Amino acid sequence: MPHTFDAEAVRTWCGLALEALGRAREGIDAINVYPVADGDTGTNLYLTVESAAHAVGAAFNGHAATGTASRPSLGDAIGAMAHGALIGAHGNSGTILAQMLRGMADVLAEQHEASEARDAGDVRHAGGAVLSRALLRAADSARNAVARPVEGTVLTVAASAAAAAARAAGVPPTGHGASAPRGSETGHGAATAQGARAGNGAAAGHGAERAAAYGAATASGDGAAPGARDTSATRSPAAPVGAVARAAYEGACAALEATTGQLDVLARAGVVDAGGYGLVTVLGALAETLTGERTTAPTSPLRPTPGSHALGPGRPDAEPRERRRPAAPPAPLPPAERSADADAPYGAAASERAPADGGHSGQLAGCDGEPITGPAYEVIYLLEADDTAVARLRARLDALGDSLVIVGGDGLWNVHVHVDDAGAAVEAGIQAGRPYRLRITHFGAAAERRLNRETPPREPKRTDGPRGTGHGARGERAARSVVLVVPGDGLAALCAEAGATVVTTRPGEPPASGELVDAIRRAHAHEVVLLPNDAELRHTAAAAAAQMRTEGVRVALIPTRSVVQGIAALAVHEEDRRFDEDVVAMTSAAGATRYAELAVAERQSWTMAGVCQAGDVLGLIDGDVVVIGADLLATARTVLDRMLAAGGEMVTLVLGAGVPNNLAERLEEHVRERHLAVDTVNYRGEQPSAPLLIGIE
Repeated sequence: MPHTFDAEAVRTWCGLALEALGRAREGIDAINVYPVADGDTGTNLYLTVESAAHAVGAAFNGHAATGTASRPSLGDAIGAMAHGALIGAHGNSGTILAQMLRGMADVLAEQHEASEARDAGDVRHAGGAVLSRALLRAADSARNAVARPVEGTVLTVAASAAAAAARAAGVPPTGHGASAPRGSETGHGAATAQGARAGNGAAAGHGAERAAAYGAATASGDGAAPGARDTSATRSPAAPVGAVARAAYEGACAALEATTGQLDVLARAGVVDAGGYGLVTVLGALAETLTGERTTAPTSPLRPTPGSHALGPGRPDAEPRERRRPAAPPAPLPPAERSADADAPYGAAASERAPADGGHSGQLAGCDGEPITGPAYEVIYLLEADDTAVARLRARLDALGDSLVIVGGDGLWNVHVHVDDAGAAVEAGIQAGRPYRLRITHFGAAAERRLNRETPPREPKRTDGPRGTGHGARGERAARSVVLVVPGDGLAALCAEAGATVVTTRPGEPPASGELVDAIRRAHAHEVVLLPNDAELRHTAAAAAAQMRTEGVRVALIPTRSVVQGIAALAVHEEDRRFDEDVVAMTSAAGATRYAELAVAERQSWTMAGVCQAGDVLGLIDGDVVVIGADLLATARTVLDRMLAAGGEMVTLVLGAGVPNNLAERLEEHVRERHLAVDTVNYRGEQPSAPLLIGIE
């Protein structure tokens, strides 16, 4: 177990956090009562960290390709973690966590720049003082990303964790949010007012005390202007990084306990804030990583207070419970992605901000049976836009709805908002830049699903842009469907035309298990054949299949390793056959298809075929580099000849984006001349990563 805050520690942190969230997911979902009791906070945090872990793994794999001893720097690893969380963020909880990780990455990037300026070389690890600065920036970045912060939520927990870390490091934090916490003004969760609710289980003045601690922790100790870069942390005596991480965790635990008394809805339910509990879980994993000591759960997510009932999912009449940890399942359950995350405890309470039309048809019952009003839809999308456009978008969306969180930077943003007019929120994104990975959820459908998880929703849960296509219509379930992952829009259109439900990938953005779960739900069939078409997605697909089996869908996973194997399997699919017979036929077709691809080397590297240089054309057969060439056509011919030397009846060519059609024509001519009785078929796949994919059956 690493006790140094370096790249390896970041990878370990991701793994431990994912395991911990997997164990706590159901309990966290059960206490999600503010502002809409939708029960997705734990699941959304799991999916966000899952995406972050994939990105960190990819960073390590990328460095390993350049040499066996190559490892990413600490800044590279935490930057990959932040980027993975950003592109895979689900709901308010995941969006806030992504912004916190970005804040940490910014501090470590500044440390790297300062080290280079001193000719100190690459920064491979950081001490406790730097970790405390990173946590302070994380808390401040998250608060600044929320349009209308409220105390008693994950923002409060993050602030207290950062303040505790700063005290443990013994370094006066400077320059990262010297102003008082946003949201402390009257009417938006003033800390003094919230802390004064002693009758709800919090000591009088507790909220004010924590707000003061946050202000002290973030106030400038040397008169630096807010935002000024501080290097005092690097000049201070080294603080034990494990002790700082442990202090942050303990500070977060204390703040979490007090959230029940800071929001009336939490007090009535007798629970702590769900997002705050999730953050404590993530910080516990960090403390375990840097100390080597296991952390214990801070409190049971379900905790009664005098005169209140702690509720389980779908239990409006539940009796008060003893304080206890939620029972862990026999084995970690794969998460079920749900398009909505009503954990949104980060904007003004729904009852404080009337919807534009005075209400909505998706009115839900709260934890105590009272109706909860608020916007009808959750809208989430990634957005490519500049800072100026995002500032205008923020103002426009804030006027449209609530629970607004926009995080990111450097041209890529994650947008989350609750609105009654979903179309207007999407239109605002289109005017600001290029939105994609669009998800729209009606809270009424999400709540219905929470109350009866085995019943399919009566309307589509999500609208996908280019990322996913499928049936979507909610009538009777189909008997059988095929779900497959493809790397290009051309292939997506081809497979959708054949009746499949498709998840389209982008370079460096593999789908998480939740996206595959959502695709299986969109297929809306009793029986589903799942084709991941990538060896790296096998475990992700297995988790999605296992989750959907718990919802009554019969799912067969065929572990295809390339999209050409998926095409071969789809070509022999027959819905009229018995399910087992169809799966056997599709598996046989996929297994009989050898696959290859052509790629362009990005850097000098060692391969099984020798040393390649940047710009070389690489020919890979079954995942291994076998040819290094300078010309796409010549390299493709060599690869085809090697593959067809072992026999074959059918060649499939899939052309990537920007590749001229005459490449396929010249390769077809080559096959006719050199290999008798071999047919050739070609498609415009438009995949951005590989100029050419080849299948041999």
